[in-house]
Amino acid sequence: MPDLKLLEKLCLAPGISGREDRVRSLILEEIKPYADQWQVDGLGNLIVWKKGKQRPKVKLMLSAHMDEVGFLVTRVAKDGTLSLTCVGGIDQRVIPGRCVTVGDQRIPGVIGAKPIHLLKGEEKEKAVPMDDLRIDIGAKDQEEALRWVQPGDDVCFESSFEVAGEAIQAKALDDRAGCMVLISMIRSELPYDMYFTFVVQEEVGLRGAAAAAYSVNPEAALVIESTTAADIHGVDEDKRVCAVGRGAVLSFMDKRTIYDREYFQLAFHIAKEQNIPCQAKQAVAGGNDAGAIHVSRGGVRTLALSLPCRYLHSAVSLISKSDLEAVESLTALLAERIASGSPVG
Repeated sequence: MPDLKLLEKLCLAPGISGREDRVRSLILEEIKPYADQWQVDGLGNLIVWKKGKQRPKVKLMLSAHMDEVGFLVTRVAKDGTLSLTCVGGIDQRVIPGRCVTVGDQRIPGVIGAKPIHLLKGEEKEKAVPMDDLRIDIGAKDQEEALRWVQPGDDVCFESSFEVAGEAIQAKALDDRAGCMVLISMIRSELPYDMYFTFVVQEEVGLRGAAAAAYSVNPEAALVIESTTAADIHGVDEDKRVCAVGRGAVLSFMDKRTIYDREYFQLAFHIAKEQNIPCQAKQAVAGGNDAGAIHVSRGGVRTLALSLPCRYLHSAVSLISKSDLEAVESLTALLAERIASGSPVG
């Protein structure tokens, strides 16, 4: 069963791209008693090796990214408010009015914009441009604000972790849920030796995965990720490419990767064999760390195993407990089969 207490700690930790230190420290606390070897590379990736019962026939790397989308402070204005820029792809429509924390001291603030009472005409119908948004930390002027924050400080969405029935709601489920799955595997008794990489800077161009894959030099890779679930109001039925509550998601292709066909079929075979809910992502869109991993060195056979997630890259996303359990179960079984060198069936 998924460790929801661990997932809560991971999601609540601040860690935008390039500032994953807190998340990495938390993961290290959880895996040190179980890992046989670990290292942090120059970019900040955490690379872990765990000894299993046997040596693998196929050198396998499992990967999840630690970073979340967020912002950086670009300027402190004379009135004490903070200008900001996005780190990662964030829908500008969801930014105004959000609570955030700023800098190492996690100073609370709110992203403010012109109030609706003062908007005119078309302004009411459009997303507020980033240049018109400011973070208000309650400082009376620039001098006071600079006592607490500086240009270049990171800014994270501030939200709670909530479980209501099947639903789990939190920030950063992309990809702290994947991190939780990998931590749970490291804590378990593995059938084969395996590598695990908790990588940085996925949201700004798959940078950490490129470095980690080069270092590990695997023959095969599984990327454990969250993907956009479009089963929401306003989306036509034929555009709902995957859905919360229907199990783990497997992609055959996205904008960065054509996934290994045999591994894709093997995953569905195992899911059917073990009665694990599983669905194909019915679109070619987006991308993830597989895009960097599969072309590393001489090429790596790669598959992404994803968790359907509503409202991705916002202050609060939503997943299903049953989907998370399906991803966790299928990841362990698929990793064992790949490492063993067993073909489909």
